[in-house]
Amino acid sequence: MTILILGLLLFLGIHSIRIVAEPARTGMVERMGLWGYKGVYSVFAVVGLVLIIVGYGQARLDPVILYQPPQFLTHLSMLLMVFVFPAFLAAYFPGRIHDALKHPMLVAVKAWAIAHLLVNGTLADVLLFGGFLVWAVFDRISVKRRADGGSDLALPRWGLNDAIVVVGGLGIYVAFAFWLHPILIGVPVFG
Repeated sequence: MTILILGLLLFLGIHSIRIVAEPARTGMVERMGLWGYKGVYSVFAVVGLVLIIVGYGQARLDPVILYQPPQFLTHLSMLLMVFVFPAFLAAYFPGRIHDALKHPMLVAVKAWAIAHLLVNGTLADVLLFGGFLVWAVFDRISVKRRADGGSDLALPRWGLNDAIVVVGGLGIYVAFAFWLHPILIGVPVFG
């Protein structure tokens, strides 16, 4: 569990700099340059993500059960997940969906976390998904007081962006539900 917690602290910590220390971030960008800062940021994020994956995998071997979710919540979880991938894509394909969600990446993270908390009741699950949920809520609150221009990777606004978001997002959902989740996570979505 220690590795999972360390990974969460690193990953969510580096993603929280703008929430808790915007002036410090600005100072680091000025000292290192934008790409230098992004490089250091990326190293911390990747190391944190690897530790999360390893730590969560280890914690699943000896789970500490906190609650046993009722079976019917599986359907609600799967329904929530239908919105996750389109919301995720909307962050990079600006259009009406992006505008309606305001901060689609944070919407995706919150829906993903809630969907997984509904069907997973171990301590590791609560730490992982609960940690991401708390982070996304605080980040959404902090976004209100800063002038974000959106993702640096966002594509230009185009008439077909909403179609790409819906079709692409649903395609990724189907791929995850039927093939990728069992392969990458080791847990089948159905059955």
